[in-house]
Amino acid sequence: MANPELNVVTGAFGYTGRYITRRLLQMGKRVRTLTGHLDRPNPFSERVEAFPFNFDKPDRLAESLRGATTLYNTYWVRFNRGQTTYDLAVENTRALIGACVEAGLRRIVHVSICSASEDSPFPYFRGKGVLEKAIVQSGLSYAIIRPTVIFGPGDILINNIAWLLRRFPVFAVPGKGDYRLQPVFVEDMAELAVNAAHQDENVILDAVGPEIFTIDELVRLIAGSVGSRARIVHLTPELALFLSRLIGLAVGDVVLTRDEVRGLMAGLLVSPHPPGGRTRLSEWLRLNAASVGSRYASELGRHFR
Repeated sequence: MANPELNVVTGAFGYTGRYITRRLLQMGKRVRTLTGHLDRPNPFSERVEAFPFNFDKPDRLAESLRGATTLYNTYWVRFNRGQTTYDLAVENTRALIGACVEAGLRRIVHVSICSASEDSPFPYFRGKGVLEKAIVQSGLSYAIIRPTVIFGPGDILINNIAWLLRRFPVFAVPGKGDYRLQPVFVEDMAELAVNAAHQDENVILDAVGPEIFTIDELVRLIAGSVGSRARIVHLTPELALFLSRLIGLAVGDVVLTRDEVRGLMAGLLVSPHPPGGRTRLSEWLRLNAASVGSRYASELGRHFR
């Protein structure tokens, strides 16, 4: 029997990468991961072999990709912290793209962000836009997937809003709360990525769900789903950020950043294109009301500790 096709997923032990990996294994593919956390338990055991990123060792990085047909790249950083910065993430991803070319991969599926642009005033979106251009110019066959807010078991944003609503008598929404977002289910996101890998044409796809909410509507939907009686108030962005920092000190995490608030308020997490995701957040919350927000999901715990 011929060896199954080999795919490489960056961050298969993380969030989005784990769902992509699970789907590939179910399809009978071989999967290898590149990770910055070799010391962590491998949730896939011997079914997924793990290699370090080796961004600073181009030969080793290319060798860890050799023999694969497709790279699914989920590597990025949510915010600057210490020596981990957006600029470093861009540099590292450029090295990864070069290694794909050197190793002779057929296709790269790159997870970007909705509204990415190299001209964006927001560093997160700007860095993603710079990398989209680098991939387009690389000569590789590519699919660029642009999700908005990703929800599902153990996600960061939706889960932690629910966690706060369960535990505090007041929930602060920055500004008027009339800015919109279009969440996508993590399983739908993984399906879109894997399907795009098996196409031949170069594509840039927004990965969005079928429902659009203002942030005020979203918070009230989550509150109703988990039975919260918290009072929802509207504060200036500065005051809301200050309160989020206090909560961050209590839980040992970064709850919200200034750039995230600015990006949300700019309406960047809504797509003008038809939704590729099928799962409705409202229905998912109804089915998972008992578990969503039952535990806090730590960004620092997931990526920095």
